[in-house]
Amino acid sequence: MISVFDLFKIGIGPSSSHTVGPMVAAKRFRDGLAGREGAERIQVELYGSLAWTGRGHRTDAAICLGLLGATPQTIDPDAIPPMLEDLASAKVIESGGRSLRFDPEADLTLNFNDLLPGHSNGMRFRVLDGAGGIVEDRVYYSIGGGFVIHEGEDTETARSEVPYPFKTAAELLALCEAHSLSIVDLQRTNEIAIRPAQKVEAGLAAIAEAMFACIDRGLRLSGTIPGGLKFKRRAKALHDKLVASSSSGGQRPPHEVMDWISTSAIAVNEENAAGGRVVTAPTNGAAGIVPAVLRYFRDFDPEGASARTGDFLLAAAAIGSLIKQNASTSGAEVGCQGEVGSAASMAAAGLAAGLGASPAQIENAAEIAMEHHLGMTCDPIGGLVQIPCIEQRLRRDQGDRCRVAGHAWRRHPSRDARRGDRDHAPDRRRHAVEIQGDLARRPRRQRRRVLTLAAARCPGHPVVSGNTSVAFQQVGRRRATAD
Repeated sequence: MISVFDLFKIGIGPSSSHTVGPMVAAKRFRDGLAGREGAERIQVELYGSLAWTGRGHRTDAAICLGLLGATPQTIDPDAIPPMLEDLASAKVIESGGRSLRFDPEADLTLNFNDLLPGHSNGMRFRVLDGAGGIVEDRVYYSIGGGFVIHEGEDTETARSEVPYPFKTAAELLALCEAHSLSIVDLQRTNEIAIRPAQKVEAGLAAIAEAMFACIDRGLRLSGTIPGGLKFKRRAKALHDKLVASSSSGGQRPPHEVMDWISTSAIAVNEENAAGGRVVTAPTNGAAGIVPAVLRYFRDFDPEGASARTGDFLLAAAAIGSLIKQNASTSGAEVGCQGEVGSAASMAAAGLAAGLGASPAQIENAAEIAMEHHLGMTCDPIGGLVQIPCIEQRLRRDQGDRCRVAGHAWRRHPSRDARRGDRDHAPDRRRHAVEIQGDLARRPRRQRRRVLTLAAARCPGHPVVSGNTSVAFQQVGRRRATAD
């Protein structure tokens, strides 16, 4: 069984697969070094998506923090800069009473040419002896949502011994009908079979508290998000306008509730992009959706919804486990539809359960929410979870209402690229080059090798199929038009 605590993990931004997962893998590798004789030096190599977009997702920093013994659940985001500065200066990892050499600049490499067979988010950790011989060699994969597996491990989470195991929605609904249980009661019973009831309730409360704290912090802060895109926070300004409108005493538009939900989601997405503390729900890239709907449920439902936040999370987890077992929540595997689509589906199920819907109605709500996000791709500029990740949420959730409020983004990246926008098309081209491992600057033989490997894993993808030279000629023409 996939537990609610597998899907909702407290960690840091900006990415569950590129930040949280690599930190977990590095910490797991460090813990396995105890008593290893002859260990002198650590080397780490990142492959696939972790190499191509790792810098923007701060994968390199996450690896360093994990090797230093940090965990996503407990690390203080404000303590990260001094920890990284000390490591860059000392170039040493202390583990088990032993000092191991590790220079982040020399010993952490990005492999743009090769892909590991298990997943596009591959990591290889090595321990070398004094003569440069390999003492230990381990491969890990970050498969999305903070889940990490080692090479050879089954990607499917093993079913725990629970009273009501299910893998499909049909099985879930049949169990509910056969035992006269709601989805919430069924999921809660399974959770209690794994850990004591008190720990389940305390864990659910901690998750909800972390989600609400992330929203509150995102609504308080302003300024520019780190990363080089000069992306300004907007949640605070949107929230201030909503508060002013609510206190003005005038007639409030019916759609205002959607503005509150979207503003909360944007607050979380901005906190995630800035590397703050967030909850994977089920990933960091989509971390704003479930908390925003849960906040709406708590604040706007007049019938004591605050006492039913645990029910909301349990129903969401039941749906999330179906997606995780049968498809994927990883943006690197299936695009943004796997992150945002699953998050919207989970949020819809949670809200329906909180409002007293039947199991069939909850399943239907989850299905409807997912349908409208199919086909969304994962295409962050420069590997940063900012554009279009945050922009897209605002455009989809608030649209013209935010433009009237004066806080919508005035650029539409895809439209700018199509018309050869002078300021933005070059950025899109640079991103395309980065995503493809800087192919445009590589010899033709290397370009073909990378594309052949990518095509084997992503058949039919527009970046890796068709005539590569023609694709780059088209990009070059758009650049020339822009210039």
